[in-house]
This record gives sequence, structure tokens and C-alpha cells, in this order.
Amino acid sequence: MSEESKRREALIYHAKPKPGKIEIVPTKKYASQRDLSLAYSPGVAAPCLEIEKDKDNAYRYTAKGNLVAVISNGTAVLGLGNIGPDASKPVMEGKGLLFKIFADIDVFDIEVDTENVDEFIETVKNIAPTFGGINLEDIKAPEAFEIERRLKEELDIPVMHDDQHGTAIISAAALINALELTGKAIADANIVISGAGAAAISCSRLYQSCGAQRKNMVMLDSKGVIRDDRDNLTSQKAEFATHRKIDTLEEAMKDADVFIGLSMADIVTPEMLKLMAKDPIVFAMANPNPEIKYQLAVDTRDDIIMATGRSDHPNQVNNVLGFPFIFRGALDVRSSVINEEMKMAAVKALAALAKEPVPEQVNVAYGQTRLAFGRNYIIPKPFDPRLIAEIPPAVAKAAMDSGVAKEPITDWEKYKETLRERLGSDNKLVRLLLNRAKLDPKRVVYAEGDQLTVLKAAQIAYEEGIAIPILLGKKETIEALMAEIDFHADVTIIDPKTEEENARKDEYAKVYWEQRKRRGVTYYSAQRLMRERNYFAAMMVNQGHADALISGYSRSYPTVLKPMLETIGMAKGATRIATTNVMMTKRGPMFLSDTSINIDPTAKDLAKIAVMTSKVIKTFGFEPTMAMISYSNFGSSSNEKASKVRDAVALLHRNYPDLVVDGELQTDFALNDTMLQDKFPFSKLAGRKVNSLIFPNLDSANITYKLLKELNEADSIGPIMMGMRKPVHILQLDASVDEIVNMTAIAVIDVQHKGKWELEKEIS
Repeated sequence: MSEESKRREALIYHAKPKPGKIEIVPTKKYASQRDLSLAYSPGVAAPCLEIEKDKDNAYRYTAKGNLVAVISNGTAVLGLGNIGPDASKPVMEGKGLLFKIFADIDVFDIEVDTENVDEFIETVKNIAPTFGGINLEDIKAPEAFEIERRLKEELDIPVMHDDQHGTAIISAAALINALELTGKAIADANIVISGAGAAAISCSRLYQSCGAQRKNMVMLDSKGVIRDDRDNLTSQKAEFATHRKIDTLEEAMKDADVFIGLSMADIVTPEMLKLMAKDPIVFAMANPNPEIKYQLAVDTRDDIIMATGRSDHPNQVNNVLGFPFIFRGALDVRSSVINEEMKMAAVKALAALAKEPVPEQVNVAYGQTRLAFGRNYIIPKPFDPRLIAEIPPAVAKAAMDSGVAKEPITDWEKYKETLRERLGSDNKLVRLLLNRAKLDPKRVVYAEGDQLTVLKAAQIAYEEGIAIPILLGKKETIEALMAEIDFHADVTIIDPKTEEENARKDEYAKVYWEQRKRRGVTYYSAQRLMRERNYFAAMMVNQGHADALISGYSRSYPTVLKPMLETIGMAKGATRIATTNVMMTKRGPMFLSDTSINIDPTAKDLAKIAVMTSKVIKTFGFEPTMAMISYSNFGSSSNEKASKVRDAVALLHRNYPDLVVDGELQTDFALNDTMLQDKFPFSKLAGRKVNSLIFPNLDSANITYKLLKELNEADSIGPIMMGMRKPVHILQLDASVDEIVNMTAIAVIDVQHKGKWELEKEIS
């Protein structure tokens, strides 16, 4: 994609379907006049008077306790510099989005039109009653130090300048672990810091809190080494001035144990790396390009421990590991500040988490057999679901222990469970899937390559490195559409109807005829079918000329399914195919089966569908907890439709005793554990969070998933085909670009995991 295309795509993303990235959503009912009278006049007077008596009641009756202000004057926007408050607003909205999706914290972004320190501070103080916390962002040094210091002194809510402290906290955790791996003591480590801005100063201070010695630290700015004999140093730079008579980065690197880069790209050379001590630790964190390229560094020193700010290399130092969870912990105990004890607690919790066994869904997302603590894993991954339940409690406890918490937590297990519940409101699974596909992209044939929506999805898949597209359709049409959307890539385009594909059509026809000649198919009819895209595409996958297939955007599901079954067929040992849809719900990913194929499955069919679904769930890194859905609860109806589900459960309990599945159950009991434990405490599902619903027929499954999708605006991934011999996935009619991209990622992962979604044994 050209730079102009990327620019246009970014503008469209921010402008449509409505401008911006965040919005305000009501949390209370507002349908009736009674609701409105409670929400506003006269009912609103009651909480107002309670807050007048005690302003702390604002935390009880308003959203203040979960509301953070992201405040900037736009004087030091990452990579853009001093662009002013208006131009900084998209960045602040983006920060608000990250707060919400990682820690379920609401945000108002505030852009302040002043570079005067006193005016800025006064503005923030005047609006502070609205908020439970203040996140300062993209304010230039040295003013940032003064602004944060005074606001922390003068306000009674948490204040943190993330540019200063975020990188410091994450990199300090990584540094602790890296030093442990090299057997070096932090007190003895010689540390070089390239950069002298807010982040560099904060990093250096926090490293000292961790045990680093100032005498062993050398800091550099754009003029070179900051020495104590230099004139006109700011107080912050003077704090880290060295007495050593050196002037350059190269001189500073001699025998250094640690390099911390917070400056600019490509200033560290291989020769400089070679000057460092044994087992050098290099954190090259300049964005978007580090002080030395990752591959160049690891090629230069095989004993190096390397970290960058980039997601495409190991050991990413990413602020999103810190600020959402630090504020989460601070808000939850109503801390009056974010103090050093709380920051250090976050450091230690992050460092400790990297040493714990990694959940399978993280391994799946990053394409690893088993991530484990070591030189290429010294800090948790940003998509690690454990962060929400580990970092906030550590921060909250530090606030309590240091005496700044106004609402102490007493039940820590309950608090952690509450935190885990917050994870359900975002799209982490989608990001995990896309990342996993990118690690080993496969050839995906799009049978409807001349449909604009399909082509846009193929473009994203290609440019994001998710898949290698093969486009079927009329070449002139596809090329014209590619030019229209600025899709300039050397991708394969095939028109099965042209004479130049005759040899391949003949090859496919012969194979197909051999497979189907005893089922009424003549060689002539086989040749004719190979002119149809779905047959041709399926044979491409069948013959190994493509790895996976996506179709169904413009044709009905049964029409597309027929050629797939005839050409590719079911997996070895499979006697049933089915589909599952993954719905992104507020309670987390929910797998619904069978949404597209089996109209009225038997008890045995339902059991097979459940087992195949469980394998898909495990492939995604989750443990299946499955409810077999009916209108009946545990034998309350003797009707054959309820009995069918009950019989399926009995088959599963007999054949797969370790599978967590139960029923027959009504949907509300399956999803409401309080109701379930109250009425049916004997159930295998009691005390567990159900993440899969197996429906008794196609009507109920298809209707449910489409209701969720349209009424709740829940994102859907699927239908994911289960039981096929090779990866084939059929879209719902008129699928969106995002849905097709997600299905492409599923198709790629299906190739990567083929064989793992099949039945291990016949159910009896």
C-alpha cells in the first residue's frame, strides 16, 4: 500500500461511520418517563444533595470512580512534536480507547490550549472534580515535570504523566528479569541512557529505586554525554550528570552492561555493541524505529538480550502493559495518588508474571509452542489475559499499604474475579487471531475475487501479512477494482472460464470425475463444472495449489456448500460436518454451534458437534465449558426434542467424561451461574463460566447468532467449518470486510492446525 493509501485509510477510519473513536453510552434505563424523571429532574436532586453533604458520595452516585481524564496541550506528541491541542485530539481519543479495551476505564479526553505551566495546572485543577484520575499525555519537558509534580501535590486524585512513567515501569520490569538471566546485580550494572527527555529521566529514577547506582549511569542528549562540567543543564539533566571525562556514545558504550534507548533511530552501530560487556542488555525503544535494528543487533552479538518498542520482535516494551492496569488498581481503592510504592508494585508484578506459565491462548496468538521465561521472553505480552487480574491488585495493595487508599479491598479473590469479568467487553480475540495468522501466512483462494467487498478484505489480508491471496474472477474486472482501491500487489488472478486455464481445468476435471463417476458424473459434466468458480477453487485446495478457500459472499450457503462436499469431502473418520460462530459478547467470546448446516441433528450428531466445537475452542487457547441448550431443564419435559438433547449429553458424559458439558438447559440458566447454582447445584457447569452453547437445531442456532449480531452489535467470527478434510470456509451472504478478514485469519489458522479439529473416535 502506498503512503497516500495508508494516509487515506487512516482518515477514513477516523471519519466513518461517525467521526472519532469514542462515544458516551448510557448505563441506566431511559425508555419511560419514570426513567427520565429519575435520571434528571426531579429525581436527580436526591444524589445531588447527598454529594453536597459529603463530596465522596460522588463516587457512589456518579461515574467519577471509573472516569479518567486524558489531558494534553499537544506540545510533545510522539513522532509529531508540538502540533498543538486540536491536532493532538486523535491521539488522546486513542489513549481513551486503550484505557477502555484493556481495563474497562472510561475516559474524557481534554485538550488544553496553553503552553503556560500555571494556566495548564489551573485548568486541570478546575475540572478535577469530574474525574477519578488524571492521565497527563504528550507534554514537553521540562514543563511536564513541573506540571505533574504540582498536580500531584495539589489534587487528591491519582495523577500520572504516562510518557514519563509508563516506559519506566515496563522497562524496569524487563531490566530486572534481564539482569537475573545474565546473573548480574543491578547495583553493579553500568547503564547507558541515550535520551534525556521525560521518559529517560523517569526511567533512570525508577532504575535507581530498583537498586541501580547513579555513579554507574551515563546519560546522553543531542549534544553528547551529560557531564557535570557542562553549562546550562536543567535540574533534571544535572541530576544524572557524570564526572567521567567522556563525550560520545561510543565512549560510553565501552564495558556497558545495559543500553537504554529513548532517542532516535540507528544511532547505535554494531561496533558499539561489540564494545559492551558480556551478555549485554539492549533496550532500543525509539519509535517507530529503534536505535539499532533488532536483526542487526542479534546478528552482531549472540549473547545479547534485546528489547524494542515494536510488536514484531520479542520483548516489546509497550506502555499498554502499564497505564490501564495502574489506573485500574488506583481507582478501585480510591487512591489519592499514584506513588512510588504503587509504581514499584507494578514493576514487580510484571516481572513476576513473565516467570509464570503462559496461557495457551497467548501461545496460540504468538505462534509459539510454549512461551517461557528466557532471553526472548522477559516481559509479558500485551495480549496476556492475566494482566488485568495481576497488575491492578498489586497496585491496589501497594496503595493500601502506603496509606493512600480510601476504599480498601478485603476480598481479593472476588476482586480478581471482577477484574476478569471486565475482559469480556473488547475484541482481544480478534487481535489474537490476526497476530497468529500473520506468523505463518498461507495461500487463500477467494472464489469471488471480483466482488469489491471481497477484494478489499483480500487487500487487508495481503497488506497485513495475514494471507497470500489468490483471486478468482474476470481479470480485467479485478484489475480495475484493484486500481480503484489502490491495491498494487503482485497477486495471482485466475479466471476459470478462460482458455489459458484449460490445462488446469482438464486436470481438475479428471480428478473430480474419478471421485464422482459412480455417482452420475460424466467427464463432460466434470469439465463443465470446472468453469464454475466454487468447483475450481475447491479443486485448487484439493490438489494443493492453494491452502484454503473463502467463498459465499454473493451466493447462498447451500449453493456453495455442495461443491465443497463433492470435491473435498469430510475429514478422515468424520461422519458429520458442522459450523460454529464465535460471538464477541460482554462476557467474553461465546461459541455457538451449529449455526449453518445441520437442520435437525440427532442426539449422536449433537454430541459430535459438541466435540468438534470443543476442539475449536481449545485451538483458540480456551478451555471449553459447554451447555447443551433446550427449552427444558434437566428432564422437565419428556418431549422428544428435549430428550434428544438429554441423550446427547449422556453420550458425551460416557464417551468424553473429562469434557465440561451439561444439559439440557435453558439459555438463561446456562449463562446465569447464580440461577444455575441455586436451582441445579449438581450440574457440571455450576460455578463455571459457560463459553459455548450447542443448540438443538439449525433454526435456534442461526436465529440466536444473528439476533446477537444485529441487536447487540456483537462482532461475529464465522461460520467456522468443522469436519472438512481441508480448510474451506463459507461466508454468510453479504459479509462485511471485517468479517471476511476475520474468516481469512481463521482459514490460515485452520491450515496451521489441520487435523486438530477432527473427532478422535466414533461416539457410541
